[in-house]
Amino acid sequence: MTGAEVADFLAAHRKVQVATVGRHGEPHLSTLFYAMVDGRLAFWTYAAAQKTVNLRRDARMTCLVEDGEDYAELRGVALYGTAEVTGDPESVLRVGAGVTAAMTGVGQEDLRVPEAQEQLAKAGRKRVAVFLDVDRVVSWDHRKL
Repeated sequence: MTGAEVADFLAAHRKVQVATVGRHGEPHLSTLFYAMVDGRLAFWTYAAAQKTVNLRRDARMTCLVEDGEDYAELRGVALYGTAEVTGDPESVLRVGAGVTAAMTGVGQEDLRVPEAQEQLAKAGRKRVAVFLDVDRVVSWDHRKL
């Protein structure tokens, strides 16, 4: 895919498979919702989650976003890089709003009302925001074959 196609693909999808490095070097995989925040793939997760523990020990992370059911439809983007993990409440709230909007289809403006902000802040108390700093991108689109 071209750079623009990768950006469009990432903006259009919501679920990412995240790979971190476990304590003994084994891959740890999990699937979760993400949002593009300030041009970077971002998600929020519990501060005590295994992926967070792994990223605090070793910031290397791979993220896979894929699509398609049949071979001729398969598309995907693998992003390799390092994670920036932050517990900064403003960052957690911003990422949480982006992820919530992606998950629910609710517009960002609807999440700015006080009631929604209160719920996001409550949900974010035990969470961190994770941003991926990309070193390398690999993509494919079987529809082009």
